[in-house]
Amino acid sequence: MRFVPRAVQPAVLEAARSFPAVVVTGPRRTGKTTLLRRLFPRATYVLLEDPDVQARARSDPRALIEELRVPVLFDEIQNAPDLLAYICTRVDRKPRAMGKWLFTGSQEAPLMRGVSESMAGRAAILQLLPFSLAETDRVSLLHGGYPEVLARPAGRALWFSSYIQTYLERDVRAVRNIRDLTAFRRLLAMLARRHGEVLNMTDLAAPLGVSVPTIGDWLHVLEITGQIMLVPPYFENFGKRLIKSPKIYLGDSGMACYLLGIATQAELDRSPFLAALFEGYVAAEILKSQANQGRRKELYHFRDQQGLEVDFLFPARDGGLWMVESKASKTVLPAMAGPMESLRRSIGKHGPVRMTVVHRASTTAPRSRGVAPGVEALDVREFVEALC
Repeated sequence: MRFVPRAVQPAVLEAARSFPAVVVTGPRRTGKTTLLRRLFPRATYVLLEDPDVQARARSDPRALIEELRVPVLFDEIQNAPDLLAYICTRVDRKPRAMGKWLFTGSQEAPLMRGVSESMAGRAAILQLLPFSLAETDRVSLLHGGYPEVLARPAGRALWFSSYIQTYLERDVRAVRNIRDLTAFRRLLAMLARRHGEVLNMTDLAAPLGVSVPTIGDWLHVLEITGQIMLVPPYFENFGKRLIKSPKIYLGDSGMACYLLGIATQAELDRSPFLAALFEGYVAAEILKSQANQGRRKELYHFRDQQGLEVDFLFPARDGGLWMVESKASKTVLPAMAGPMESLRRSIGKHGPVRMTVVHRASTTAPRSRGVAPGVEALDVREFVEALC
């Protein structure tokens, strides 16, 4: 697969002009290294997963850094976080030298602790997620957005199987000393079947025979390594009793389809999980858009105990609030706008509110953007374009 420009590129280049260091985080195999080596071809490349390099970083970090010609790209910096303190002293010697220190990392929380302790105010932090539909037409609900799956879709099952195995052996053990990897893998399968549901850790713990705190630890591992999305509830003074738990999704729809045993588009179209998978696909596109623009990721859901539910709420780029209902149907009906209209009335004078029903595209139905007064209907491609 030839190089596909990434939507985050302008934000990375702007960060390199404004900060001495740039950190790009994200799940493994999303293209972080490829992106930075493409944007900064003259940077000295240091792979910190190489055991010999790790040994040098531990035994004599100052000597390792001093022999490198800047700019330098440290790949997978979480493997040698102590280097950050030594690099900080180099940065402080030449605080106006921008874009000289580049880092990638696959474990967001541990890496961020190191950056906040050693590089606070000196490093721009950006995130690279799997490909968005805005970046390439190859992205789909069935295949997801990982570059290697999109390059060789016929080998998707083997790739996802290998990815999970590598992920379990490497990242999980690096973050937590998880001994029962079989149960951890079963948790992944359970999460695929609960894709888009409100998180209930007790229901996850009982079938696996582990404690609720253990489930909390494992979900933390999955979140900081970019494998799941937790969408928190949207809180406002509505005078309502709200559901206060987050909704949980796997981060990539292709991974979710693989774990559910969905191998073809025909199987996906017939699957009882289609609606939940499409909902997670829309959530991922919203978060990818925010990350690619260098913005803070802000995505919420709304559900009260009377049954009113709106899939997603997030800040619109031009201010105000954007409400989204995701529908896997290709047929858009006025009733689909009802939950958003009800919530809009509850909010009152909140400022501008945009309401959108996002649906699967149809090749035969006439295109109609209006579904109800003040509510638009966009297929998923149109919605992704509106996010950019």
